[in-house]
Amino acid sequence: QVQLVESGGGLVQAGDSLRLSCATSGRRFINYNMGWFRQAPGKERELVAAISGNGGQTFYADSVKGRFTVSRNNAVRRMYLQMNSLRAEDTAVYYCAADRPKECWEEYNYWGQGTQETVST
Repeated sequence: QVQLVESGGGLVQAGDSLRLSCATSGRRFINYNMGWFRQAPGKERELVAAISGNGGQTFYADSVKGRFTVSRNNAVRRMYLQMNSLRAEDTAVYYCAADRPKECWEEYNYWGQGTQETVST
């Protein structure tokens, strides 16, 4: 069983930066792909970024390319999302997810509870 806990959300202004963190429990962290999703009010959940177990492969949604960076530290079993140049449309609840590699980046069985990020203009 894998447990995930997000932290780092909050209220920021447009143009600011913020870093989210996802702490995990369970063994074999390096065997899991991990992803960051977000869900804004009235919208479907979307994949924002993802990273492979050894960090060698990453995925970014077009909307965040060049602004967000996903990374992980397998020694401490954490994943991060560095978010720069934040925009009002980045406002959402952000979730981290983990699972063994699947055919696509979007499929995960383990989820955190989410952390709210609000970008004011």
